[in-house]
Amino acid sequence: MTYQPTIDGAALLDEVEAFHRRFNVFPTEAAYVAVALWDAHAHLLDCFESTPRLAFLSPEPGSGKSRALEIVETLVPNAMAAVDASAAALFRAVSGVDGQRPTILFDEIDTIFGPKAGENEQLRGFINAGHRRNRPMFRCVGDGANQTVQAFHSYTAVAVAGLGSLPDTILTRSVVIRMRRRARNEKVEPYRTRIHEKEGFALRDRLATWAEQVSERVMGAWPEMPEGITDRPADVWEPLLAIADAAGGAWPERVRAACVALVKAAQTTDKHSVGIRLLTDLRDHVLIGVDKLPTIAILDRLNALDDAPWADLDGKPLDNRRLARMLGEYMTVDNTPVKSRNIRTAGGVFKGFHAEDLADAWARYCPPPAQEAATSATPLQPSSEPLNL
Repeated sequence: MTYQPTIDGAALLDEVEAFHRRFNVFPTEAAYVAVALWDAHAHLLDCFESTPRLAFLSPEPGSGKSRALEIVETLVPNAMAAVDASAAALFRAVSGVDGQRPTILFDEIDTIFGPKAGENEQLRGFINAGHRRNRPMFRCVGDGANQTVQAFHSYTAVAVAGLGSLPDTILTRSVVIRMRRRARNEKVEPYRTRIHEKEGFALRDRLATWAEQVSERVMGAWPEMPEGITDRPADVWEPLLAIADAAGGAWPERVRAACVALVKAAQTTDKHSVGIRLLTDLRDHVLIGVDKLPTIAILDRLNALDDAPWADLDGKPLDNRRLARMLGEYMTVDNTPVKSRNIRTAGGVFKGFHAEDLADAWARYCPPPAQEAATSATPLQPSSEPLNL
């Protein structure tokens, strides 16, 4: 066995970060830290119970997403570009018997999860299932009556790049880097594959060697989480923190600062599900100062909101049936589905919703009210005055 000198993990991660900085302009310092550690984590997958997805997202083309993915490709083990790969091909690649588990790189991920994504449910399932170890997907294989059920393991590192956002099930399992176009004063070195790819491969091979040296130290580690990082964000960041702790130097401190910054940014900028948006708009813009409101009035107020999706939801305004169906997914404090009730007004009896029925859902799902509302001089009190419709 050839002797391998001990590699300084902190210095190696410094080099990986510097390699990214030559060709990528990331939006924050935290992004460089997270991406460098994600590159390293792809070499240590067997040490963890889950693997965070890495997502380069932007609202517009030309923001450096594909180049970021291209640099990652040179640094991770067995990179596999999957922009046009079928779900069946990916299942078999990850479940292969040769031990060469690929690192999957999806560019143009918006073509999978965009408006025409109905044919890609198996790819969605692959990305979701592969987040955690020992959660195979089962498929029938064979012909006709000779089919058998076979388990396909999908646990592998996945990095994606695309426009817009991702489904919540993937977004909440991801380290999200919100890319943006370079400003005129932001310069990068032109990337030339035939020249610079070899440099990336050399770093990749050193990362693989270092991973072998620290795998026992990383496996089973329980890194200390920054204050306030719990639940799903803790699952996402745990591998990166464990690797930073093993590397030492400034990396343990840097990764915890990056974790807090990127988790906070995700909570601030990521769009919530449409259901949470509905609950929040009802609380903050519709049922302010009243304890109940007829459905017709609720719809009028929702559809009139600026910068809200309700006037054009899948090509048509929100109507009473869809409103009832969406709110029926949530429970009252008595653990019964939220439903419309009769509301007596000056103009007659109408179906509508009561604030008290939504209070439990507001408390459980909605972000805290805006600061300006919290600091207003006199909070609005629910009114029981008859409604004039």
